[in-house]
Amino acid sequence: MKKIQNGICAPKGFLAGGIRCGIKPTSQKKDLALIYSRKQCSAAAMFTANKVKAASVIVSSENLKDGKLRAVIVNSGNANACTGEEGIAAAKRMALVTSNVLEIETCDVAVASTGVIGVPLPVGLIENNAQALKASLRDDERGHADALEAIMTTDTRKKEIAVEIELGGKPVRIGAMTKGSGMIHPNMATMLAFITTDAAITSPTLDYCLRAAVKRSFNRLTVDGDTSTNDMVLVMANAEAGNTPITAVCEKLDTCVQAESGCLKQEVNEKQSDFCVFAAALEFVCAELAKMMARDGEGATKLVTVSVTGAFCEDTAQALAKSIASSSLVKAACFGADANWGRVICAMGYAGVDFSPDKVTVSFKSKAGSIIVCENGQAVSSRFDEEKAKRILSEEEIEINVSLKDGRGDAVVWGCDLTYDYVKINGDYRS
Repeated sequence: MKKIQNGICAPKGFLAGGIRCGIKPTSQKKDLALIYSRKQCSAAAMFTANKVKAASVIVSSENLKDGKLRAVIVNSGNANACTGEEGIAAAKRMALVTSNVLEIETCDVAVASTGVIGVPLPVGLIENNAQALKASLRDDERGHADALEAIMTTDTRKKEIAVEIELGGKPVRIGAMTKGSGMIHPNMATMLAFITTDAAITSPTLDYCLRAAVKRSFNRLTVDGDTSTNDMVLVMANAEAGNTPITAVCEKLDTCVQAESGCLKQEVNEKQSDFCVFAAALEFVCAELAKMMARDGEGATKLVTVSVTGAFCEDTAQALAKSIASSSLVKAACFGADANWGRVICAMGYAGVDFSPDKVTVSFKSKAGSIIVCENGQAVSSRFDEEKAKRILSEEEIEINVSLKDGRGDAVVWGCDLTYDYVKINGDYRS
């Protein structure tokens, strides 16, 4: 697997574009994006677990029931959530307008929105600019860049990636972009993430791969404990790479090498081996995007990686790691470079899963070094160096590593520190 350029336009047959149509009058940035495939795509998506769902989520869920898509239209500046029947009609209108200008079926269009909740979406602006949006479509880095700018809100960094793998001797590409800095504590995906690939793969198999990837990426991301009304991760595959279609699911995926080398088991047939290579690449892409979002958390100054090893099982390790990364006290300690390991073990205690407190070892690590701060559930006072710990936690990327002796379950979760700026950003978000 190698990283390549052009993001969502890297796979063959995909175009993207973005324009400003004035959804948020006070902003001069692009606010309307379009992703389009020249051919019909297998498609899969996961949506917010929030009981309150945006109109775009409702409409896109319906349009994706057949596992097919050709296009996605995305607006920023307005979430079109809690807007009643008017909001549903506006989301449907977005899909209809897109299908008309692209001359495709309306059911082949997904819709996504992000921005302020509870404000009617000025869908007339989108309709009036539909032709200009179509004209912005390109199959290169510019098309990708324009679309990426159009979906961003409080993001301060671009979140994008593209990779190339080989399936059956054919080069296959996966491109992706995402937006999200705040309101991120998902139980399915993240704010908005869009993935394209020219792989040939059936919709059910693509759905399986996406759910497996999300479990170990976007579901292991937390910024502020809030799950958005608009969360969506969507993948489209148009088969332009010409590989033998991936139709089978390898049930041994969890025993495979989670990298481009694919499956360890020799008895797995060629189709299943291709499945493992593709699934591993998709998981890599999603994990990289998740880390980018954690690093760009609203007001954040540090990327915090929490690793738990030796838990009873993977799900237990994930719950413990997520509880640590979500703790406001842990996040504040990371901001202040305070080696307060008591907050770490406290957060583990209310994670709602079983573990052995007297077997917990906690260490902090960064490019400045590493230090054990808790061993067998107790302080290591005689060996603790406060100044060294301070140096380690003062770096922009830090790790909190927790080791248990309960089993073989491991998990990694990504988060960020909690700063004064988070309150400033969200204290006047609407204005």
